[in-house]
Amino acid sequence: MVRTALTGGIGAGKSTVSRRLSDLGAIILDADLIAREVVEPGTSGLAEIVATFGKKILRDDATLNRPALGKIVFADEKKLARLNSIVHPRVAARMDEIVHAAPEDAVLVHDVPLLVENHHRAEYDLVMVVFAPEEERIRRLVDDRGMTRDDARARIAAQATDAQRAEVADVVLDNSGSLATTLAQVDACWRNHIEPLR
Repeated sequence: MVRTALTGGIGAGKSTVSRRLSDLGAIILDADLIAREVVEPGTSGLAEIVATFGKKILRDDATLNRPALGKIVFADEKKLARLNSIVHPRVAARMDEIVHAAPEDAVLVHDVPLLVENHHRAEYDLVMVVFAPEEERIRRLVDDRGMTRDDARARIAAQATDAQRAEVADVVLDNSGSLATTLAQVDACWRNHIEPLR
């Protein structure tokens, strides 16, 4: 089993790379998707978040209001750390379940946005970092996700820097050009770095 990590800042384009790796046969473990799963209504994760931050972070249908929670935690490092202490252990436990169910010859790609922040580099055979310039990431967050420029900048500032990500990278995938160029880099990474590990 080959365990790889895919990381990059918000708006860098991890989902594009992740889809291509899935097409090539990898099992994708998406921390963002799992993070949503572990705070769905009725979960202990959501109950603990409400107990910590109050009912104001819930929508009328009792689901988590992510923008409301984001405004609270991304402006306060201690509150962000508290939220992470609730969510991250639950994400890790769910990922372990998926890994244990995977075939022995699987290529696992852990899509972990906060790999650097949580110091998990040693757990992986290979770390892929998706890169895009900050201004391009801000443009994507504003245009594609409806964030304000200030919110986009705050999200980026709350994460590791490009230099910190580069320090842990085995492969850097530049997603600032065309889709075809990005996909060609992913294919080359699979061929030159992942296949030899199998």
